[in-house]
Amino acid sequence: MVYENPDGVRIGLEVHVQLNKLNTKLFCGCSTDYHNDEPNTHVCPVCLGLPGSLPVINEKAVEFAIKIGLALNCEIVGQTQFHRKNYYYPDLPKGFQTTQYDFPIAGNGKIVIEGEDGEHVVGITRAHMEEDPGRLQHIGTIEKSKGTLINYNRSGMTLIEIVSEPDMRSPKEARRYLDKLRSILDYLDVFDGDLEGAMRVDANVSVFWGERVEVKNISSFKGAERALLYEIMRQKNQVRRGGEIVMETRHFDEARGVTLSMRTKEEEHDYRYFPEPDLVPMRVADRVPAILETLPELPDAKRERFLKQYEMSNMHAKALTSQIKVANFYEEVAAKVDPKDAAVWVADILKGELNYRDLGIDAFTVEDIVEVIELVINNKITEQSGVEIIRTILDQGGKPQDIVEEKGLLKVEDDIVAKAVEEAVTENPEAVADYLAGKEKSLNFIVGKVMQKTKGRADAREAREKLIAKLNE
Repeated sequence: MVYENPDGVRIGLEVHVQLNKLNTKLFCGCSTDYHNDEPNTHVCPVCLGLPGSLPVINEKAVEFAIKIGLALNCEIVGQTQFHRKNYYYPDLPKGFQTTQYDFPIAGNGKIVIEGEDGEHVVGITRAHMEEDPGRLQHIGTIEKSKGTLINYNRSGMTLIEIVSEPDMRSPKEARRYLDKLRSILDYLDVFDGDLEGAMRVDANVSVFWGERVEVKNISSFKGAERALLYEIMRQKNQVRRGGEIVMETRHFDEARGVTLSMRTKEEEHDYRYFPEPDLVPMRVADRVPAILETLPELPDAKRERFLKQYEMSNMHAKALTSQIKVANFYEEVAAKVDPKDAAVWVADILKGELNYRDLGIDAFTVEDIVEVIELVINNKITEQSGVEIIRTILDQGGKPQDIVEEKGLLKVEDDIVAKAVEEAVTENPEAVADYLAGKEKSLNFIVGKVMQKTKGRADAREAREKLIAKLNE
């Protein structure tokens, strides 16, 4: 199957990843642990850009950058250097941003995602290091703000800007790319994606192979998908009305779900890049062999191992390896119960209940899910009761065995199920007649009555088998 793209939608993403797992900022000794502190309390002359202050590179940041480049299948440059990107904005106290220009630390890589027509390769143009600006907080919306507050705690944090090729062809593919990128970064343990500002997205999008428009500073993956959906629709409508798409920068208003024009798009020469005189060029290629040895097993490799080692389905392997915490959780469970049972309960049931409540895997314990699985496979409770135990723990707390006793969830004896089958058949003659006349759906109705009579404590498969045997007598 060849994926058709008649509207010529092309999407490229620039993702700014804040390496908040570092203890100090990129060019100074200020702490990176600022998120819950008062504004402007994690600053110094360097990250405030005061005259006479000199930057000193954070060596661990360079190591993290190389590690990210390698994980994205990039080539690591032999020698890199920093440049000054000159522009004025209130969140940039120096009047320029220290970044990398024509010698990014990594480039020419790729990420494989699930596309509209199977696996799809998204090229990585470059991954470069730069410092984070401060944070602007508008009083009101950006259009009608009555004022703007500036917090420089974030100023000088280490950013890795990861720039993709315009290889994505729909907002859904862009969302999958972002999910895959975050998964890789989580595996590398270089950032905490749950912290505010940890990943910020700029999206470049065009339709009908026309001019591209940039949508800036999208703060969430869901927001990126919504912004792209709106912007694609806006551009298509503009063209169909006979208008032209101009190259510009737009802002995504999360509350209204629309993009708003901010300014015409700058070109590279507008920033007047020139080498940073206070930082010497760095040779980085000779660091690669040692860092390669420290790379963890990444999501794609872990998925392949799960398929072979645990003989699970591809669907389960993808679900269990998309997040490193879930993968680790599963392996702990699989070491104590049958791995295939563990895959079903963790990937299908537990993850579903957690997602419904917007909770992470940390909200449950390995010991509790193992106990639930053992109760089911040892025929002490039904699968339905196992699900009920998980829901009760998540909503109210408690331990599996206590919940079994409090709610009377122990599986009923065979004679009780047999009695319930007898009563269900006797009390529902019309459904019985329908089933005997060939209407299979009627059987589900009678099974439901058996489950009601046993208060869900009968195994539905066993109840169905007993019921069929009874009706075929």
